[in-house]
Amino acid sequence: MKNYTIKDIAKLADVSKGTVDRVLHNRGKVSQNALDKVNVVLSEIDYKPNLIARNLKNNKIYQICILLPDPDLDAYWLPCIEGINDAKTEFSSFNVVIESYFFDPTSTSSFITINQKLLETHPDAVLLVPLFYKEALDAIDNYNSLGIISGTFNNQLKSRIINSFVGQDLFQSGRVAASLLDLLVDKGLIAIIHIDEEYENAQHMQEKEKGFRNYFADSLNQKLEIITLNIKSYDAQNNLTDFLNKHLHLKGIFVTTSKSFQIAEVLSKREGKKIAFVGYDLLQANLEYLQKNVINFLIHQNPKKQAYKGLSLLVEHLIFEKKISKEVLLPLYIINNENAKEYLK
Repeated sequence: MKNYTIKDIAKLADVSKGTVDRVLHNRGKVSQNALDKVNVVLSEIDYKPNLIARNLKNNKIYQICILLPDPDLDAYWLPCIEGINDAKTEFSSFNVVIESYFFDPTSTSSFITINQKLLETHPDAVLLVPLFYKEALDAIDNYNSLGIISGTFNNQLKSRIINSFVGQDLFQSGRVAASLLDLLVDKGLIAIIHIDEEYENAQHMQEKEKGFRNYFADSLNQKLEIITLNIKSYDAQNNLTDFLNKHLHLKGIFVTTSKSFQIAEVLSKREGKKIAFVGYDLLQANLEYLQKNVINFLIHQNPKKQAYKGLSLLVEHLIFEKKISKEVLLPLYIINNENAKEYLK
C-alpha cells in the first residue's frame, strides 16, 4: 500500500496542501466543495492518519528529550513513566523519538550533568521538570540559543522563552491547601513543612507557601499563626520530633511536597490530640496514612497526565506545526478517606 503524503492528496483532490492540512487536522476554514473533494480522495485511498504521519516533513525524524527526577529516588515521578509510555505508544507511527533522562532530585550537579548528556544528542525539543530554579533557567537559555524548543511541566518558571508549561497553578494550589486546613482548624498554630529542597532555589515551594499565606491574609479567620519548617528526609524524624516538642499546641500541618508520609509516620506514633494534616500526591505510603486518618487531605497533581500532555504539545508542534499552548493548567483533585479506595493498589 502506498504511503500517501499531504502533497499526494492535494494533487488527487485538486486542492492546495494547506487545504488538505486543514481538513486532516480540523483547523481553519475550508469550503464545502474543497472538503467534499478531499474526503472523496481520503475514502478512495483508505486514508489512515499514521500513514500520512510517516511522510510528513520530508521524513525528518524528530528527537524529543524529557528530563525529570529519577523515579527510583522519588516515587512521585513514577506515574510520569506511564505518561511517557502512553505518548510513545500514541505517536509510534510518527517520525518522533522520545528519550528519557533522569537526574537526582536532591542534586543540582546531577541536573547539570544529565542535561549536558542530553544536549549531546542534539534534540529538537526538550520537556523538563525545572526542579532547580536557577539551573533550569540557565538550561532553557542554552536551549533557546541552540534553537531547541523547550517545554516544562509540574513546576513553572517565569521566562518568556519557554514554549509551554503543563501543570497546576501552584499559588492557587497553596490557597486550596489553606482552605482545607481552614475547615479543620479554627485557631492556633499551623506549620508549613518543606522537605528535602533548598527553599531559595525551589520556586514551586515558594509559590505554594505564598498562596497558603495569601489565603489566610484574605481570610476572616485571624486566629491562626503560621510558621515554616525546612527539614531533610535523612533527619526528618528527629527534626520533626524536636519541633513538635517545642510546639505542643500545634493544630495543623501543610506539607508542600509528596513526602507527607515521613511526617505522618512520626505523628502516628505520638499520643495526644490529632493534628490536622494536608499534603500532596497519591504515593502508596501517603494513601495508607490517609486511610488511617493521620492525613486528612491529599492534593493530587496528576504527574502522569502532566508528562503525557507536555510531550503531546511538542510532538504536535513538530509534526503538524500546531501552535504550542503557552500554558495548560490541569485541575487539582482533592482526595480524602472517602474517595481514596479507587487509588489504592
